[in-house]
Amino acid sequence: MESLSETKWDVVISGTGLQHSLLALALSRSDKKVLHVDQNEYYGGSEAAFSLQEVDEWVVKHNRDSSKPLRNASLWKAAAEPSNETSKLSFSRAYTLTLSPQIIYTKSKLLAQLVSSKVYRQLEFQAVGNWWILDGEGGPTLKRLPNGREDIFQDKSIDNRAKRSLMKFLKFVVDYENQLETWQPHGDSGLAGFLSSQFQLPPSLQTVIAALTLSLESSDVTPVKWALPRISRHLSSLGVFGPGFGAVVPKWGGGAEISQVACRAGAVGGGVYVLGTGVKASAAAAEDSEQRTQVHLSNGEVVTTQHLIETSVAPLPNSKLVSKAIAVISSPLSSLFKSSVEGSPLAAVSVVVIPPHTITVESAPQSNPIYIMVHSSETGECPNGQCVLYATTLLSENGKKLLDSALSTFLHSSQDDAELLYTLYYEQEQVSKGTASSEPSDASLDLAFNDEVLEEVEAQWKTVVGETDGATFMRFEDREGMNDYDDEPNEDF
Repeated sequence: MESLSETKWDVVISGTGLQHSLLALALSRSDKKVLHVDQNEYYGGSEAAFSLQEVDEWVVKHNRDSSKPLRNASLWKAAAEPSNETSKLSFSRAYTLTLSPQIIYTKSKLLAQLVSSKVYRQLEFQAVGNWWILDGEGGPTLKRLPNGREDIFQDKSIDNRAKRSLMKFLKFVVDYENQLETWQPHGDSGLAGFLSSQFQLPPSLQTVIAALTLSLESSDVTPVKWALPRISRHLSSLGVFGPGFGAVVPKWGGGAEISQVACRAGAVGGGVYVLGTGVKASAAAAEDSEQRTQVHLSNGEVVTTQHLIETSVAPLPNSKLVSKAIAVISSPLSSLFKSSVEGSPLAAVSVVVIPPHTITVESAPQSNPIYIMVHSSETGECPNGQCVLYATTLLSENGKKLLDSALSTFLHSSQDDAELLYTLYYEQEQVSKGTASSEPSDASLDLAFNDEVLEEVEAQWKTVVGETDGATFMRFEDREGMNDYDDEPNEDF
C-alpha cells in the first residue's frame, strides 16, 4: 500500500463532524481518492458522543484549547451512593452522551438523502413526541402543546376568539410562501408583534407559536422571515411517517451516529481514515504542471491534493455563543412520553420550552428561551429508569446558573421525585458555513437539523467531482452481492 505522501489525493477532508462526514458519504461512490483526517482520536468532532469516561477526557482536553468552538467545560457528579440502582450512575459505557441531540424533522432532506444513499439501513430512528411549555405563572407547571386541530378545540384554557385567531394563523403559515403580501412587509419585524397585529393572538398563544421555531432569541426580536419557514416545517412534518410525531432522532447518539455511519460508507468506498491527525498548514503547490495544494499533517507527513476541505478556524464577526448542559437524572419521566394521539409510536424524546422571563437568577431575568430535550432510555443513551436532559440557551453572564436553575425548576415541575446525578456544562460558538466562508452558520447551533448543511455538502461535492447537476448527489444503487449488513468497513476503519 502506498504511504499517504506517495498517494496523489483528489480530496483531503479535515474533521469528521456531521457536515464533513456527509461529504465523505457523498464521495463514497465517486472513484475519487479521499483522505479523511481528524485531529481527535474519535469520530464526530463537535457532534461526537461519549461514554462517561470519555467525557472526563474530553473536558480536560477542551479546556486546554480555548480556540475550539466548544469551551469552558465543567463536570458535576452526585456525591451520594444510594442503594437504588436508578438513583446512582451506572458504569461508564452504559451512557452515550451526545454533543448533537438535534431533532430531525420528517420533512428534512437529510432523511431522503440517507435513504437514497442506502445508509439508512444502519440507522435506527425514534420518534420525538410531546412538546411542553414550562409555565411560570402561579408556580412552575408543565403544559403540553396542542398536537393538532382537535387538541386546540378541546383546550379549555383557550377562549373561542383566540381559537379562531389561532386556526387562522395555522391555515396561513402552512401556505405562507403563497401569501407574501401578508408577511413580507413585516419580514424583518419581531414575530411577537406580527402575531399580535396581524392575527390578534394573545401573549399566551404567541409563546406557543414561538416555541415551534426553536429560536434561541425571544419572539420580540426573532424575525418573521426567519420564523415562518420553521413554524411551517414543524406543522407540515406532523403525520408524515405516522400519527403523533413530526420529528425523529437517531438512536445511540443522535448526529454522532450519522457521522459514524457516513464515515463507514466512506471507508467502504475506498476512503482512507486517520484519526489523531489534523491539518497543520497548507499552501498552493505546482505538481506535474498541475496546480494542487500541499498539506502538512500534524503527524509530520506532507500530502498533496486537488481539493482541501476544512472548517475555517478564524474568528467570526458577530458569531453567537450558547450555554449548554447535559444532565443525567434518576427518573424515566414516563409522563412526558405518554402519547396523546391514538396509534402513535412510543416516543423517545420530548421537547420542553422555558419561555423568557420564567426564571430569575440573582435578580437577573431570563432574557432568552431555554430548551430542554428530554431523552429516555429508549434512545440508548442511558440505562432504564433514567433520562438524559440536553439544555440550551444563548450565552449570558449568568448562563450556567440559568441552566442549573432551569434544570432544577423543570425537575420540580415534573413531580416525579427526579434527582440530578450528573451534569456536564460547556459553551459553543458558531462556526462558518464553509472552508472559505466568514459567514456564521445558523446550522451549527440549530436545535433541529438545518438543511443548509446539505446545501453546503452538495456544493462541495459538485466542486470535487466536477458536476454541475445535482441529480446524482447521494443517490446510490445497492452494491452488487451485498445485503443490508454487508456494507461494513474493513479492519483499518
